[in-house]
Amino acid sequence: MYVKDWMTKEPVCLTREDSINLAFKAMKDGHFHRVPIVEGTKLVGLITESTLSDYTPSKATTLSVFEMNSILQRTTCGDVMVKDVVTIDQNALLEEAADKMNVNNVACLPVVDDKNNVIGIITQKAIFGAFVELMGYYSKGSRIVVEVRKDEVGILKNIAGIISEAGINITHMIVYRGAEVNIVIRNDEPDAQKVSELLRAHGYVVTDARSAT
Repeated sequence: MYVKDWMTKEPVCLTREDSINLAFKAMKDGHFHRVPIVEGTKLVGLITESTLSDYTPSKATTLSVFEMNSILQRTTCGDVMVKDVVTIDQNALLEEAADKMNVNNVACLPVVDDKNNVIGIITQKAIFGAFVELMGYYSKGSRIVVEVRKDEVGILKNIAGIISEAGINITHMIVYRGAEVNIVIRNDEPDAQKVSELLRAHGYVVTDARSAT
């Protein structure tokens, strides 16, 4: 999966000269939490809800509503934006985007072309959505977990062969390699016990089997 498949295309952008009041309104109206700041179409910064909160009066302030609105109107996006923005290319792998977010401790990445023009934005929410889809969470059928006692070449082929010969279609398959190796198999057979017994009959250790309807 690629960034371009999960990014928000043509995101709302603001300029340095726009007030943070406008940024607040854009986020509220659009139900998002980050806005790229551009000059023309080129990325020059990023504003997030957290950066805005650092520049707004607290609830304990003695300022009047008029004074607070005046401050918000005079303060521009250019005054408060993050200038050193981590970006990504639309053709990058989705896991590269996830790694960049994790390493840089950010919740989004503006997507830019080779001339630094903003063409999209990818967020943690989109990454989570991709993960859920990759795992086949919404697929009907059953979910089987096989613990691999001996990791060897051909094991995925063997398991897939056993299941396919029974007329069952595998919809998703994920391999976890940690202290133990586990294979998570999503398939279109609603009877999880049937699939579990099938694999156990061939010597595989099934640690979890549940219907996913």
